[in-house]
Amino acid sequence: MNATRKALPDIDTDRCTGCGWCVAVCPPHVLSLQVQGAEPWGPKRAQLHDATACTGCALCAVRCPFDAIRMARISAAHNT
Repeated sequence: MNATRKALPDIDTDRCTGCGWCVAVCPPHVLSLQVQGAEPWGPKRAQLHDATACTGCALCAVRCPFDAIRMARISAAHNT
């Protein structure tokens, strides 16, 4: 795992529009757009699908035009 990672993206699904900018800018490709709810259609929202591979670079939070992503600090126990 990434020993220098200090935070993970925390996505506010109420603010997320599913535009995909965060997915496009993510270097390790750990974000994806997922349909919300049980139905196979409907609005998509960004989701962190691989937290262990996330580098914590914060490019997703910087790029989000809707301020829907903030970086949430993680504890040392989760960072080993």
